[in-house]
Amino acid sequence: MAISEDQLKRLAEQLPDVSRDPQAVRVRVEAMEKVLERAFVIPGINKPIGLDSLVGLIPIVGDIATAVMGAYIVWEARNLGMSKWQLTRMATNVGIDTALGAVPLAGDLFDFLWRSNSRNLRIIRKHLDKHHPSSHIIEGEVAFPRD
Repeated sequence: MAISEDQLKRLAEQLPDVSRDPQAVRVRVEAMEKVLERAFVIPGINKPIGLDSLVGLIPIVGDIATAVMGAYIVWEARNLGMSKWQLTRMATNVGIDTALGAVPLAGDLFDFLWRSNSRNLRIIRKHLDKHHPSSHIIEGEVAFPRD
């Protein structure tokens, strides 16, 4: 069954915005990092944890799933045109998290302490602040440059 051009346009309008705009990338990456590293707070010790630590408790499948989500952040960095050195550092962070996080029990503790996605977010923020300062977000608001 063929799709008409009008149907295709309507479908495209319904899809979420996945632009390469630095501001949109910043928002997506910060949201993903929060979900992976700081989505919940452990009562009593007030230590934030995310899906990376929780899903990592599931042997093999959990580590693969969190590696894919971490790789998404690296992919977004690639879309920003970041250098190969920065992308390599970010991929290494995800690789270390995946490799050591796969070790039973000790890997779960490692996932709790090593926050590869937060490290990668710092690398992306540094790049954005230097090359795209207009994408800077202050307290949930977008900071636009003054005229």
